[in-house]
Amino acid sequence: MFSAGVHAKTLRRKEFLTLEQFRKSKNISLCVLAALRENSFVTENELSRIIVDAAFKIHSTFGPGLFESVYESTIAYELRKRGCHVVCQRGVPVIYEEVKMDVGFRADIIVNSKVIVEVKSVEALGKVHSKQLLTYLRLTDVRLGLLINFNVSLIKEGIRRVVNNLDE
Repeated sequence: MFSAGVHAKTLRRKEFLTLEQFRKSKNISLCVLAALRENSFVTENELSRIIVDAAFKIHSTFGPGLFESVYESTIAYELRKRGCHVVCQRGVPVIYEEVKMDVGFRADIIVNSKVIVEVKSVEALGKVHSKQLLTYLRLTDVRLGLLINFNVSLIKEGIRRVVNNLDE
C-alpha cells in the first residue's frame, strides 16, 4: 500500500516506457486494453503487428508440428491476454440470390471485427488458401486477413497477408 504522498508524487512524474519495457511489463494499463477493445482506435495494421508478435511467441514456444486447433487456441488466448476482442470459429452466412446458407464458412479467428486470421499447420501454403481467405474477406467486408502456417522452421516464412481494399 502506498502512502498518499508517494502516490501523488508518482502521478506528477511523467515516465514513458520503451516498446521493449512495455512488452516485458506485467502491468498493462487498463486504458491500453480498453483502446484495443475499442475498434475505432486500433487500425488493421496495428492489429496485424499484435497478431504477428503473438504468432512469433507461440511458434518460439512450441515450434512446428502440432495440430491447427492447438495453435488456434493458443493464439486466441494470447490475443485476449493482449486486450483484443477475439471470436473463434465464427460461422458466417452466405446469401446467394434468395437463398441464405446459415454457415457458408467458419472463420478461424476474427480479431476486433477487423482482421480474419486463418491458422494452418500444413506442409506448404497453396494459392487456394490465399484465395479462400480473400473470399472470406469479401463476404464479411473485412479488409485484412492473415494466413498463418505454423508448420515452418521460421514463422516469418509461414505468414501471408491478404488484403481486401485496405488503405495501406
